[in-house]
Amino acid sequence: MLFLVDDISGMTLTILRIVGSLLLYVIFFVLPLAGLAALLHVLLSVPLRRRERARFFLDLLETAVAGGRPVEHALAAMAESRDRSMGVRFHLLAAHLENGRRLGDALEKVPRLLPAQVSTTLRAGEKLGDLRRVLPACREILNAGTGGMQSAMHYLLVLVLVFSPVAVFLMTLMAVKIAPSFRMIFQGMTDASPPAFPSFIFSHMSWLVGAQALIALALLVAALVYIGGPRLTGWLQSGLLPFVDRIAWCIPWKRKRLQRAFSATLAVLLDGGVPEPEAVRLAGDCTANQVCRWRAQRVIASLEQGVKLNEAVRAFDDSGEFQWRLANACHAREGFLRALAGWHETLDAKAFQQEEAAAHAITSGLVVLNGVLVALVATAAFGLLIAIMEHAAIW
Repeated sequence: MLFLVDDISGMTLTILRIVGSLLLYVIFFVLPLAGLAALLHVLLSVPLRRRERARFFLDLLETAVAGGRPVEHALAAMAESRDRSMGVRFHLLAAHLENGRRLGDALEKVPRLLPAQVSTTLRAGEKLGDLRRVLPACREILNAGTGGMQSAMHYLLVLVLVFSPVAVFLMTLMAVKIAPSFRMIFQGMTDASPPAFPSFIFSHMSWLVGAQALIALALLVAALVYIGGPRLTGWLQSGLLPFVDRIAWCIPWKRKRLQRAFSATLAVLLDGGVPEPEAVRLAGDCTANQVCRWRAQRVIASLEQGVKLNEAVRAFDDSGEFQWRLANACHAREGFLRALAGWHETLDAKAFQQEEAAAHAITSGLVVLNGVLVALVATAAFGLLIAIMEHAAIW
């Protein structure tokens, strides 16, 4: 009977140990991993959710315009449904509209509801007195650059959140704990000097840790720019880094996307009957790039001097391609947007090709560099370990 009780107690203790181990595994491994996966999903979906929310708002606005009611009253009535799909900022916009503000003023009060280019275009349409003219331009702004390098940026985010912190931690642990321990063991076993290569690597571990930290920092900056989107770059341009827009203009694929956004917006506005100077100014503002705004001002100055539009746009595009394409579009009967559709598709394809090639080259280069650093440390560690074993065998 006593043996049976002891067996039951032993089984109970074993079960409790298993359950405790499972709880510790869930608490310290499964839950953090699930939290990291959820955080990664949220970060990856931020730009896409931002774009979809803007498209949904344009759908609501188009419905309100088609209904013939004032858009302020229509949007305020839509917000009364308490639909959460548009988020808190849409209801904040509706609150400003209910207080008697116009749509443009309300958008200025809620700047994070829409991209800056879309808000600027809607305010210009309000000044023109017809939002129908600018709604296609707003959709062109949202469609520009949808190809992007989202897959490569997703890969960068995975590197930032998972591999880079682990690599920096392991490098630091190697420099602070493991390398000094190997040296102490080797010096305790023999008076001979350690091998040249491991000694050189371990004496420069701080440089290797710094290189790994710089790689992690570069990945973090790229991820923040991707997640922050145009609003972050606009904030940097207006404050800390006033040369961000110039850098964007110098990057080939970004310049093609800016040209595409300017051309498509200008075509839509011209088809909508907007005057040429106003259309050029609005198209420059819709790029959200200071360089494009300066070039648009030069085009407007030429228009004010009596130069034709197809000649004035030479100030925007140094290559001259936009000039002759716009000149051909002026003679087309189906409108500017349809006449320039082929060029817009070409710009999108070239920008996508260049951006994808650069993104994969950068990410692959960073992975190779990271692997080289790890290989140097591993080779040095195993070289010193082999030397210790050889001296131990001789001793």
